[in-house]
Amino acid sequence: MGEPTTGGLLERLDQGAVICAEGYLFELERRGYLQAGGFVPEVVLEHPEKVSELHREFVHAGSDVVEAFTYYAHREKLRLIGKEDLLEAINRQALALAREVARETGSLLAGDVCNTNVYTGSASADAVRGMFEEQVGWAADAGVDFVIGETFSWLGEAILATEVIKDAGLPAVITLAVHRRPETREGHSPAEACRRLKDAGADVVGLNCSRGPRTMLPLLADIRAAVPGHLAALPVPYRTNDEEPSFQSLRDPDGAAALPDDRAFPTALDPFTCNRYEIAEFARAAYELDVRYLGVCCGAAPHHIRAMAEALGRTPAGSRYSADMSKHAYFGTDPTLKPEYREYASEL
Repeated sequence: MGEPTTGGLLERLDQGAVICAEGYLFELERRGYLQAGGFVPEVVLEHPEKVSELHREFVHAGSDVVEAFTYYAHREKLRLIGKEDLLEAINRQALALAREVARETGSLLAGDVCNTNVYTGSASADAVRGMFEEQVGWAADAGVDFVIGETFSWLGEAILATEVIKDAGLPAVITLAVHRRPETREGHSPAEACRRLKDAGADVVGLNCSRGPRTMLPLLADIRAAVPGHLAALPVPYRTNDEEPSFQSLRDPDGAAALPDDRAFPTALDPFTCNRYEIAEFARAAYELDVRYLGVCCGAAPHHIRAMAEALGRTPAGSRYSADMSKHAYFGTDPTLKPEYREYASEL
């Protein structure tokens, strides 16, 4: 723990933790620049300044990595909205925006590939491999330090991503999304799947998305017991539980009448959001398991990343503005505060 490490990804992980902020889809949707459902990152072309701004905010909060916003910038998602002609432009623009911020801040630059939503087994492998090769090729052209392959519920798809990234000569961080049942779509346990990913050549393996801190942490302990080397953990910042272990499965009976259907996912998860202290607790617990590649996925905001960084003993630039209630009119401790206000605090 302590201040940020230096060098390439693997060198930094050998020294301590690496923090990677994710969650661009949800945050830019909340800000009004991306549509939930399709979640296609056209914002990199339509409002590139907003993407760059979010990159800078996450670095300011403590992220060591600037991850190009190419999640769901693949052929299948663009086919669904009739804009396959934008495929290369979106990828190259996203990479250029991320590279600019990474270079100006001294952060690591990461490319990104993800679940294609067309993989169903060996019959689809060639098509999926081709989709990965397109995106990884553009990432390599941009000079990324490593490539993230994320949110895979199929082990076979994750292995394909690993192979493509390693064939390009780049370090691979590969993370699985574990849904309600604690297994891949093929039926492998997370520990077994991560072991196979390591055997396939992945440099860092682990979990991202789907599960919140409470339901991801036990799986990490199992993976740590079975898999040597560097592990990754990037939960969603939502209060998942044993009965509803994924954020897609969360139900909100209090707000159900106002929902368009019975799901809080993805646009009504607000009541389940973890506070910054819960994210800090997760970071400490995961690091105690020797999970060194850490972050927060869909739903992350900069304050979550700052809490994670501070939990690891760091003081990012954003820590200048961390909470200090000592001057608060009602709850403060400063002796110059009006006693009439401090004494009234219990009535608020």
